[in-house]
Amino acid sequence: MDIYEKINELYDKKREIELGGGDERIAKQHEKGKLTARERIDLLLDPDTFVELNPFVTHRTRDFGMDKQVGPGDGVVTGYGKIDGRPVYLFSQDFTVFGGALGEMHAMKIANVMDLAAKNGAPFIGLNDSGGARIQEGVVSLDGYGEIFYRNAIYSGVIPQISVILGPCAGGAVYSPAITDFVFMTDETSQMFITGPKVIETVTGEKISSENLGGSKVHNTISGNAHFRGKDEETVLGNVRKLLSYLPQNNRERSPLAEYEVQDDYRADLADIVPFETIRPYDVRKVIDQVVDKDSFMEVQAEFAKNAVVGLARMKGESIGLVCNQPRVMAGGLDIDSSDKIARFIRFCDSFNIPLITFEDVTGFFPGIKQEHGGIIRHGAKILYAYSEATVPKITVILRKAFGGAYVALNSKSIGADVVYAWPNAEIAVMGAEGAANIIFSREIAQSDNPEQTRAEKIEEYREKFSNPYVAASHGMVDDVIDPRETRIKLLQALEMMRNKQEIRPEKKHGNIPL
Repeated sequence: MDIYEKINELYDKKREIELGGGDERIAKQHEKGKLTARERIDLLLDPDTFVELNPFVTHRTRDFGMDKQVGPGDGVVTGYGKIDGRPVYLFSQDFTVFGGALGEMHAMKIANVMDLAAKNGAPFIGLNDSGGARIQEGVVSLDGYGEIFYRNAIYSGVIPQISVILGPCAGGAVYSPAITDFVFMTDETSQMFITGPKVIETVTGEKISSENLGGSKVHNTISGNAHFRGKDEETVLGNVRKLLSYLPQNNRERSPLAEYEVQDDYRADLADIVPFETIRPYDVRKVIDQVVDKDSFMEVQAEFAKNAVVGLARMKGESIGLVCNQPRVMAGGLDIDSSDKIARFIRFCDSFNIPLITFEDVTGFFPGIKQEHGGIIRHGAKILYAYSEATVPKITVILRKAFGGAYVALNSKSIGADVVYAWPNAEIAVMGAEGAANIIFSREIAQSDNPEQTRAEKIEEYREKFSNPYVAASHGMVDDVIDPRETRIKLLQALEMMRNKQEIRPEKKHGNIPL
């Protein structure tokens, strides 16, 4: 046998590995509306950039007939490639081999490529499609999950980590995506849950389908465990590519500068978007669209806790993070879910050097027994903690209302905002003028010959004396009261001014955020 025969043997082995579980199982995968592990990689990465690692790895189990089953690649494809010319590392579980179940060597392959991603300062992407732990390997498979969870945690805030759920993800396997920065899911074909429908029915008697228990809609609208969903794998993987375009490679770099359409930064329409009357709703996305680069806003968790809007956008090609109240839902008030959503997004942006802009129009923290008993104090404190901890440039624009503890929580000067602007119609106070006047002037109103007229006069008196933006500006809590039409101009000036911001904090191991 000469060298060329050996080379041919090599290619034969690689072709066998690339077939995974074989043509029949690949066909079954396609029948379910799912792509194969390698087809997903081809869709995600730039053409001809994927380099596979450890393709010849197989399991070492000899029990339960496993000695007769090879399992090409041990059910997972790992390696690196490029997205928009920038390196990324990834794994893609192969459901055609052992149902993508995770065993000792499967986990080792994933852990190895995670380590490489961290060493080289590049994002890490996991394409999940697995039946869970490989039962035949027992506790060894559970240990493999631990190796992955550990790396998810220690590399958190070091490199961006993205999980894409493209099939089942059950049991302990769900905790890896839960630690990563963003979770994508496909409609109809992906599910996440700790215990499946059969176990739940056995233990509690409750009957539910896999989709209704842990499908993409559930996790994007109710649980908040996922951040994005799409109708099919092509859409989802395209959105992963889009998300990465806003992010730096690691925590030591800045996001890449994108091309943008040069336009007049003076935006006349902003004066008409926000109603003057504080009780009238509007869509804060219309404000966002006027301020950021055209079509650059990518909303995060758009279907969860809709009373808050968070996401990534660009201003003159530079990435920013946006945190906004949404007055058209719950009057923009903060509740348990929106507090979690906001705090986690703030901490992500701070981890990866993305400046934060807050558009504030908030009545306060949402009242109610359910909220109080559910821990709104603890959850709301997460926002305060996240803003206070963040050292990236932090700018707030008070669009209309900023009342009570919610005003303090949403990046006020007192918790570390670098610049705070207010529109001239803004009201900044302990509470709204109507409620405050009813309390402060209750006796005068009650004793008046015309209580309604007196109440209206006292409301206006309170608004003029205490809640207009010039009062806050006189105390230095607002840096400037600005023409709404100049909001983009002012934000661009502030971002430019803080381009090289550095903020040193007391040395410590880490803080103790109220989780």
